[in-house]
Amino acid sequence: MTTLQNPQTGAAAGAASAGSPDRRTGRWIDDWHPEDPTFWENGGASIARRNLAWSIFAEHLGFSVWLIWSVSAAMLGAAFGYSPQQLFFLVAAPNLVGSLVRVPYTFAVPRFGGRNWTVASAAFLLVPTLLYVVAVQHTGTPYWAMVLIAATAGLGGGNFASSMANINAFYPADKKGAALGLNAAGGNVGVSVIQFALPVIVGGAGVFGLVKASTGGIHLERAGWVYVALALIATAGAYFFMNNLGTATGSSKETASVLKRRQTYVMSFLYIGTFGSFIGYSAAMPLLIKVNFSLIDPETLKVVGGINFAYYAFLGALVGSFTRPFGGWLADRLGGAKVTLSAFVAMIGFTAVVLWTLTELTPIATATDKAAAADANAQWFPLFLGFFLLVFAATGVGNGSAYRMIPTIWRHEHTQGTAEGSQERKSAILKATKEASAAVGIIGAAGAIGGFFIPMMFGAPWIDNPLAAVKNAFGLFIAYYAVCAVVTWAFYLRRGSKLAAARA
Repeated sequence: MTTLQNPQTGAAAGAASAGSPDRRTGRWIDDWHPEDPTFWENGGASIARRNLAWSIFAEHLGFSVWLIWSVSAAMLGAAFGYSPQQLFFLVAAPNLVGSLVRVPYTFAVPRFGGRNWTVASAAFLLVPTLLYVVAVQHTGTPYWAMVLIAATAGLGGGNFASSMANINAFYPADKKGAALGLNAAGGNVGVSVIQFALPVIVGGAGVFGLVKASTGGIHLERAGWVYVALALIATAGAYFFMNNLGTATGSSKETASVLKRRQTYVMSFLYIGTFGSFIGYSAAMPLLIKVNFSLIDPETLKVVGGINFAYYAFLGALVGSFTRPFGGWLADRLGGAKVTLSAFVAMIGFTAVVLWTLTELTPIATATDKAAAADANAQWFPLFLGFFLLVFAATGVGNGSAYRMIPTIWRHEHTQGTAEGSQERKSAILKATKEASAAVGIIGAAGAIGGFFIPMMFGAPWIDNPLAAVKNAFGLFIAYYAVCAVVTWAFYLRRGSKLAAARA
């Protein structure tokens, strides 16, 4: 068995072995056996960690760019003249593109190599960031053009699929939950970072009032330039310090074979409930606070009543990001299905309380005295925020546990009937790892669809009152979570289910 010793970075990075592993270039590792403890301890782990670190950085930037419009839309002044419904669609558009590109991004990893595609996907972030710089400086930009420009930010959403598919191949089965959870959390927190940092960077109100608004006005283009620079750093870092795994290659036909498996669709349905909620709520939260709890001067963006959304918008994504690896850790120990079911039950309960707080609000848009309505609604804001953060926490746990279920399910289905330690079992495990890498991308793409529909439901154009649209949407989401809980129990926990024994 080839072992790794003193792995290097840069051109010499990879599997420096006791002999000399077969590599096409210094960027490729063709001899990779993470399930072998000796191989893992003698260099394999350090290589995996290095690739994980740069993967997290590139994916983190992808998420930040993906959600850059979530807070930017709420900071567009009266000069742009957009209605609440138009703004909700503006923040939804990147999520639709982000979900669609996740499928080809997943196929790209086995086709081009994980390191090569990380370089390319990081460079792609220059498109939405440079277009953003131009768009936010011209108030005369037609709305349809602004939507198309915002939609390109969805390219950042694809980074998650390729990153997860790539990192899945680097780690042994008993460490996938923590590794995938950390990788995903590092990316997810990019949402919180952009929502935290953008108001400060552009000269708006700082978080919790610690930074004052700039006297020179709002300059949204500054955030675009910052992420142009960071995208260049991520591109260079992936180029010099990451590796491609020869064992993770495969044809698009092989990758697409996961579409024939029923579990792909079951897990996609569940992931819409967990990740779709996380990314959808994250995108909509700044506007939710602004529309229902804030009264802002459209010219100066100064809060003249109620709550300043810029102080709190980042908290939901932050909480959901940090609980994601905890969900993966719990799933490693208790079983992913049990944790996922618990997450859905929590989401039902906490969302119901959020909905209750909204029933006590006065619609600001239709109030005679808007300032008084905003101030009255602000009394309910602590309860709304507190329980909404618990919803975010539950989505993070559910995201981590659901992703931990995927490799376990595929491994169980491929290795049934094979003898422990046999060559047949080893081949089955390798095939399961390849398919699971494809599955995490496809399931991730399906989950991101929820991120499009949630802001759309909040800004439903067929409901005139924005608050009524929000309450109607939360009621539908509770019903969806209830169905997800039943599906999780029926497929993975119900006595007699073939996957119950797999501790998925």
